[in-house]
Amino acid sequence: MQFSKVAAAACFFATYASATPSPTIDERASSGSGTTLSANAIQSGSFLDGSTEVGAAEVGQAKSATSTNNFINTCSGKTLTNGLQILTGSCNGIPMGDIPAKTAMVSSVITFPQTNGKAIASDTDFTITVQMTNMVTGSFTNADATYYAAPQALSGGKVVGHTHVTVQDMGSSLNPTTALDPTQFAFFKGINTAADSQGVLSATVTGGLPAGNYRICTLASASNHQPVLMPVAQRGTADDCTKFTVSGSGTTANAASNSGSGGVAAAAAAASAVAVGAGVPDPNASSAAAAASAAATSATKATTTAKAAKATTTAKAATSKATTTTKAAKATTTTKATSKATTTTKAGKAAATTTTSKGSAKATGKKARREFIS
Repeated sequence: MQFSKVAAAACFFATYASATPSPTIDERASSGSGTTLSANAIQSGSFLDGSTEVGAAEVGQAKSATSTNNFINTCSGKTLTNGLQILTGSCNGIPMGDIPAKTAMVSSVITFPQTNGKAIASDTDFTITVQMTNMVTGSFTNADATYYAAPQALSGGKVVGHTHVTVQDMGSSLNPTTALDPTQFAFFKGINTAADSQGVLSATVTGGLPAGNYRICTLASASNHQPVLMPVAQRGTADDCTKFTVSGSGTTANAASNSGSGGVAAAAAAASAVAVGAGVPDPNASSAAAAASAAATSATKATTTAKAAKATTTAKAATSKATTTTKAAKATTTTKATSKATTTTKAGKAAATTTTSKGSAKATGKKARREFIS
């Protein structure tokens, strides 16, 4: 009997436990919570260095690094990117992610400013316009805390992300012979809004640019800011560049330049995130949240006070109306009572008069009768 109870308990436990089974390794991996490489995720293309495969005949090829575990520990012991913009360099172990089909590769063209177009006046606002295809735009993550921190993703077969425009001063010529310094830019803007129905995006250069020669380029990125990945090596670029001039005598640097207030603030925010460390909540967020909460509470109190005042006014009005109604009712009652009393009095007087008249008539009749008998 004791064995039967134990067996029954074991059976019950097994049934209960299997009612909500634990996720498999593959399920945990696909959801981003697993720490084990799934067998069906291992890419055998990384097993060999390319020296014996199709295409090996091309002279001068470098041998590829190899791995039988998808380079899962390639960043072990190194400075991890960890979603941060680390100026001294780092190692990012996040997978590249989903790649679109050849028929859905990203493409961009700058429609303004135009190469050989009319010069733009210095220190004057103008709007950059870009037209894109095969990109689900308007998706961007926190660049200070999630930089390169998640794989590229697709929606409807198209890369999900956003684009940027970056403008650099080329100096005295539209055709320099030395590569430009990538740390220097006259204007930079992430276009975080979605494109219109024609795939057009825009960015306003508020305050314009100093007089000079410039190159403008787009930077198409996935949501986590990594350059978009395409399916084939031989292709047109996903981005566009053009050159233009700014005329006049203006010398004011744009706020969105690397030395402008906006550029400096953006760099400082990224550096602050690095200093705090990956995955650490913003220490200023609590004070900001407290301020927002206080403001919300104040607004709620003001609304409540206003509602209370309105309720009091309504109550007073109702009371006043009730008093007036009562007075009117009393007045009506008094008037009716007075009217009734008057009517009664008049009726009484009339009755008395009638009675008197009757009495007089009767007395006169008797007198006449006596006189007649005499």
